[in-house]
Amino acid sequence: MAMISAAPRRRPRELPITDNETLTLGRQILAAETRVLAGMIGKLDGSFAAAVRRLHGLQGNLIVTGMGKAGLIAQKLTATFASTGTRAHFLHPAEAFHGDLGRVQSGDVVLALSQSGETGEVVQLLPSLKEFGVPLIAITASARNTLGRAADVTIELGQLDEACWLGLAPSSSTTAMLAIGDALALVLSRVHGFQPEDFARFHPGGSLGRKLSHVEDHMRTLEDCRVARADQTVRQVLVDCTKPGRRTGAIMLTDSAGVLVGLFTDSDLAKLIERRNDTALDQPVRDLMVTHPQTVQQGSKLSVAIEILAERKISELPIVDQSGKPTGLIDVTDVVSLLPEPPVEDLPPISDGPATIRLFPDSAGESPS
Repeated sequence: MAMISAAPRRRPRELPITDNETLTLGRQILAAETRVLAGMIGKLDGSFAAAVRRLHGLQGNLIVTGMGKAGLIAQKLTATFASTGTRAHFLHPAEAFHGDLGRVQSGDVVLALSQSGETGEVVQLLPSLKEFGVPLIAITASARNTLGRAADVTIELGQLDEACWLGLAPSSSTTAMLAIGDALALVLSRVHGFQPEDFARFHPGGSLGRKLSHVEDHMRTLEDCRVARADQTVRQVLVDCTKPGRRTGAIMLTDSAGVLVGLFTDSDLAKLIERRNDTALDQPVRDLMVTHPQTVQQGSKLSVAIEILAERKISELPIVDQSGKPTGLIDVTDVVSLLPEPPVEDLPPISDGPATIRLFPDSAGESPS
């Protein structure tokens, strides 16, 4: 029986430049795209306002289209519009000729992206869009190219130098399209009076939506919490508050009227044990509890609770009703993924290295996007 030898492992290729040179190249690309965006600020004119007016009067859906890299930007913008209150759908220009044009209806507005304005699949759409009578907004280099001439409103990007060292890969141009599209979506959202509550409704499953939801949607209900009277002894409280499953790290203590007056935490119990203060176990828990604990009223945003947990560096946050009676508790372990990241220490500066690094022969070209 023939033996099959394992293929030799390939050794990782060594980077032909130093880390500092790598960082220099990356910084040059970021600087190039930053210059493009800075230039767009001064170029923004009445066409942007006209586009916002068109979209504000939208009766149907916003149909966003583009091909290649511009198409990927169009898909991202579709998601941004939809999530900020503007009904939007992506239309692939090539698929449009195989039935997807049926997505375009009376009352819609089309937003088309193409830097050159001559992209074949996008240009082929123009007669059909004109026949349907839907307004067309273009984000393109010039109002004089084919797409720009066909559009009712053209937001001109101008002739942009791509950040790609060959001047070919869409980079600065797609960055500019993304920024202009975001500006359209977010200005429109502001005009429509889009509120955090609306954002939460469209993002119920994400961390942003969770932060904008209410504390009662995420708290441990009273049935799952440990609650006791403050006039009981520590020993009685510990015995009576035994619960199966994953317990909270604190016992909520109430007065005779059921109003929250304090917390007794696992840390408080650990301190008693460490000090071997056995006699304290038969003292009223009110003598050892944390009085006037931080609380959040039911109906508050979860973001408020997250901020308190982070700023106060506490692990349990009781939720109370208007009369101060506990209705549940937020445990930090349930929302740890939503807590802000701790600040990162500043890294030591890295030399920019040489201003220009050439790995390949000089080459130049124009972006086909």
